[in-house]
Amino acid sequence: MKKIGLIVNPIAGMGGSVGLKGTDNTAAEAFRRGAIPRAGDRAKSALSELLPIKEELFIYTCPGSMGGDIAEELGFRTVVKPEASDGAAKAAPVDAGVLPDPLSKTSAADTKSLAEWLLENKVDLILFAGGDGTARDVYQAVELSACCVGIPAGVKIHSPVYAKNPKAAGLLALLWLTGKVSMTQEEEVLDIDEEQYRKEQINTRLYGYLKVPKERSFTQNRKAPTPLSDAAAIDSIAYEAVRQMEPDTFYIIGAGTTTRGVMEILGLKNTLIGVDLVYNKKLVANDLGGSELLSLIKGKRTKLVVTITGGQGYLFGRGNQQLTPDVIREVGKENIIILATKTKLAALSGQPLLVDTYDEGLNHSLCGYYRVIAGCGETIVCKVSDN
Repeated sequence: MKKIGLIVNPIAGMGGSVGLKGTDNTAAEAFRRGAIPRAGDRAKSALSELLPIKEELFIYTCPGSMGGDIAEELGFRTVVKPEASDGAAKAAPVDAGVLPDPLSKTSAADTKSLAEWLLENKVDLILFAGGDGTARDVYQAVELSACCVGIPAGVKIHSPVYAKNPKAAGLLALLWLTGKVSMTQEEEVLDIDEEQYRKEQINTRLYGYLKVPKERSFTQNRKAPTPLSDAAAIDSIAYEAVRQMEPDTFYIIGAGTTTRGVMEILGLKNTLIGVDLVYNKKLVANDLGGSELLSLIKGKRTKLVVTITGGQGYLFGRGNQQLTPDVIREVGKENIIILATKTKLAALSGQPLLVDTYDEGLNHSLCGYYRVIAGCGETIVCKVSDN
């Protein structure tokens, strides 16, 4: 029998779709804005890949929203962590009295405490769902003492300890547990200061390393910044994107340094890590959440301008969750405009561009080939994939 440790940060990712750029210290505000918790569904998607060997597994986890509910719903044999008798491992609830149960009853301290308990029980693998903050908590508890796989469920996911998507996390766990992958590699745990991030100051810090099953086709790359040497290329791309703009059409300008170039050419205020809306080359609104954006473009001719995450190649699902599945469907696949420098594309070494929204059906429908604007009068055909 194999033992799997399961950790779910139930509030992970809630700040993304409502424009909060993260969930650290903002979960209550995200809930007030209508955010829906999705980390549990992401973890369930990963765990479903282990159903073929369900009878050979025990899931060690916490009761309730941190993993127990999901494991039991899927029919796994579950061992749950006893409640701390002295309360020492339990910090004050997150946004107590504002968030609904059970979301208000979990904290970073619970993640660390659960990870330590999993280590004591010598689990064969720890699966954890969250973002970079969750990876930090797991690292602080286990360091290099356990093999781990991250299930991407947060807003900012820079760390290469995470799989490309939830399904990939489950498949990688399956390969590890069945012995088809037996070697590990140390991968970075990265995080940024969310308060500074919301001020558009991006400072990524290395906190340590976690051991991950060695199979690079299932894990994401680390997030890489846009090099300063790309400034001229970004200007060229921006001029081309503006030249192609059509009248009486809404343009959603996604997050990123490359898309910022478009706003600078237009002479408009830009939200570097947010989503802005333009009509006839004039600003409609800055820093929109998903529901606000949808209400403004519903039934109207709209195009969506996005770039890729450096080093990772994601179009959707990493740091731009304001572009919700509803927004993307309203725009339509044929109206997605991709901007990327040749340097960014070359750094992917021929790997496809990726999509990882919480809607797997949408992800699949977005697959295919796209023309990417890479300079003035220059396009490069790139493949988009969901795995």
